[in-house]
Amino acid sequence: MQDVDSYLDRESGRFVAELCDLLKIPSVSGDSAFRSQTRNAAEFVRNNLQHAGVDAELVETPGHPIVLGRWQKLADAPTVLIYGHYDVQPPDPLDKWITPPFEPTERDGYIYARGATDDKGQMFTHIKSVEAWLKTKGELPLNVIYVIEGEEEVGSGNLDNFLETYRNELKCDVAVISDTSQYSPELPAITYGLRGILAAEIRLHGPSQDLHSGIFGGSIANPATALARLIAALHDDKGRVQIPGFYDDVLPLSDAERKQFADLPFDESAFLKSLGTSATFGESDFTTLERRWARPTCEINGMASGYTGEGPKTIVPSTAMVKITCRLVPDQNHEALTAALKTFLEKRLPPGITMEFESQHGAPAFVFDPNSPYLEAAKRAITAAFGTPPVLIREGGSIPVVSTFRQILGVDTLLLGWGQNTDNLHSPNERFRLVDFQRGIRASAYLWHELAALK
Repeated sequence: MQDVDSYLDRESGRFVAELCDLLKIPSVSGDSAFRSQTRNAAEFVRNNLQHAGVDAELVETPGHPIVLGRWQKLADAPTVLIYGHYDVQPPDPLDKWITPPFEPTERDGYIYARGATDDKGQMFTHIKSVEAWLKTKGELPLNVIYVIEGEEEVGSGNLDNFLETYRNELKCDVAVISDTSQYSPELPAITYGLRGILAAEIRLHGPSQDLHSGIFGGSIANPATALARLIAALHDDKGRVQIPGFYDDVLPLSDAERKQFADLPFDESAFLKSLGTSATFGESDFTTLERRWARPTCEINGMASGYTGEGPKTIVPSTAMVKITCRLVPDQNHEALTAALKTFLEKRLPPGITMEFESQHGAPAFVFDPNSPYLEAAKRAITAAFGTPPVLIREGGSIPVVSTFRQILGVDTLLLGWGQNTDNLHSPNERFRLVDFQRGIRASAYLWHELAALK
């Protein structure tokens, strides 16, 4: 590995410059005004893979193209599928950025730009690590496949069809994604579990139009009041979800996992201060980390009804709406619980109120076997690159492609995050610490060596 290490040291400045070139491209997949620039980002990734020595092409979809890269020359070696995305969130609000979102700027050891951590910077580490191997040794110790998409930030609407179509060409032993975070600065992590999700939008309808509250109030049901009662019924006073059967299939945390979470350095007062709030809330039998990572939730994401402008307007509104997501854990079924949520709400509708229920999307939770040899290989690679053994954590968010890989390709995914939760993902002043970018490249390079040794 000495020649690979030397190459990484020698080319580190160029790697940062090339990342900045990628970050300059405003690949906002959700805005049609940026369609051509989003394609430019796909072409940049393809060209960079080709420069590294990987066969790469653009696979067209009804949306943005998928970059498919392959280096598969070893018959008896493992194959790793590397997934990432080149699209980014909109940069708004622009006035909150210290420097423009698509003009990468280095400050205090960070590179600031939209996409720096999510996911251009993290994805790029796995291209540069393979480049180091191929430029110094002429070959890799295993086979790699890249699937880099441009629609992750808008739901990956064309990815499933791509995976089904290319199923035979994408056969692999394990997948690798770097789109998560370290546990804290200087404490790397492997994320071995993610929560699943279900999402729904509910609209309540009462009278055919807004009505005068003095003339009609008290004689008909108010959709806003009905909505408030429905929302209040979703939880008890201790935060437990009241949907029938919600907890029936929850896979309990093992004693070992609870101890593992408890042993992590976690300052609850600092956590609360960072969020600008004064107290935690949730199921009383579980710690804050357990509730965030490994317990199911039901959250109100937004609601609206009636008049919300300046001054009074005395009406009975005709409609009310709410957006709801539930984060799920193994072995909960998102389809069954979506149906249970709908039934729960329907049974509580007052006379004169009708309901529209739109199920928007869902995905199951994911847990990687913490004793897997792939995970042990990743531990060794990260320890060598970061100088610190990684901790095992779960995360409360959802990465639906992880479940998709399991369902379509039959493989599990190593979630290796190089960034930090404080990197302002999806927010103004997104950033990526340059030392973590370089250590991520090195950990990736060591990972290929460690995974190859498993066969």
